[in-house]
Amino acid sequence: MGFLTGKTAIITGAGYAALSDGRCGSIGYGIATAYAKEGANLVITGRNVKKLEDAKTELEKLYGIKVLILQADISDGADNEATVKMVVDKTIEAFGRIDVLINNAQASASGVAIAEHTTEQFNLAMYSGLYATFYYMKACYPYLKETKGSVINFASGAGLFGNYGQCSYAAAKEGIRGLSRVAATEWGRDGINVNVVCPLAWTAQLEQFKNAYPDAFEKNVHMPPMGHFGDSELEIGRVCVQLAHPDFKYMTGETLTLEGGLGQRP
Repeated sequence: MGFLTGKTAIITGAGYAALSDGRCGSIGYGIATAYAKEGANLVITGRNVKKLEDAKTELEKLYGIKVLILQADISDGADNEATVKMVVDKTIEAFGRIDVLINNAQASASGVAIAEHTTEQFNLAMYSGLYATFYYMKACYPYLKETKGSVINFASGAGLFGNYGQCSYAAAKEGIRGLSRVAATEWGRDGINVNVVCPLAWTAQLEQFKNAYPDAFEKNVHMPPMGHFGDSELEIGRVCVQLAHPDFKYMTGETLTLEGGLGQRP
């Protein structure tokens, strides 16, 4: 087994999704697969129970680890802190510890210009991304402090480069980046690593974006210098595994950005 055997990771937005050619099209599921190969027990959340069940079935069958699935939707008007508390409480009840928190879940109305963006669309991105990340980090903190654990948050090049039609998505992701920097500064003394990943992986969501908004896709999505889009498991997932390795330490207050598999300081 791998170095994560006996440890527990919470991964939000980790339901299974497939590309049009049948390959895995979900970053969350790709990360879950990479963690399962290292022996970690998993808590995976999402809105779609069927996708979570499909992920659980495959991961437990292939890798012999335990997977707890929990439906959890962070949204405007809901009791979001209670939802997150439920996830954390059930994680501790099932596994007794939290070693890694991966805030991957994000919904947004991409392709909609600022002038046409509604408050509801803006809130969709903010609650599913920024608020969810905040609530999960806050609720998991005492347990991560005990295990000297890791937080891995997901931002995006959309905020770095001002992608057309992605105002709420970019705003949420830049909020996550700032929140992560502050947490890295505050929690470094507790032995908690906090890092940010900005992936450019070919996913079912990106494939749908290309089909629905070809003009916005052409303007915003550019082939990475390495010549191909990232693989959800082998590149994005393995990076997240490395960030949880006990020998992986960055100076307090720093985060790591990965664009298309190429590392740079943000």
